[in-house]
Amino acid sequence: MKGSISTDMGIVTINPEVIAKYAGSVAVECFGIVGMAAVSVTDGLVRLLKKESLTHGIQVGISEENRITLNFHVIVSYGVNIPSVSDNLVSNVKYKVEEFSGMSVDTINIFVEGVRVID
Repeated sequence: MKGSISTDMGIVTINPEVIAKYAGSVAVECFGIVGMAAVSVTDGLVRLLKKESLTHGIQVGISEENRITLNFHVIVSYGVNIPSVSDNLVSNVKYKVEEFSGMSVDTINIFVEGVRVID
């Protein structure tokens, strides 16, 4: 469902794909996040997505009340504290997506799909 915001000039409609792309760009800037992950249902393999495909690792849900739910499938750096990286990701994404879209973020779920060693 698309998010709609009513203004003095009319109605602004935001596609969930736009929110996913923005949230993905914010997420990969966070410390400890290597990138978004895509999980293959057929063989169960996890692969790191390129920057152009960030939206495949993020699901966006928008409720009737214009509240956003985000599901991130991420790959983290080896040796980082996963709860700290998750807290940092949640706070950064929540603040920036709310500022960007004008809608409130209700829930952010993080699924750590893998760990990568960074050179």
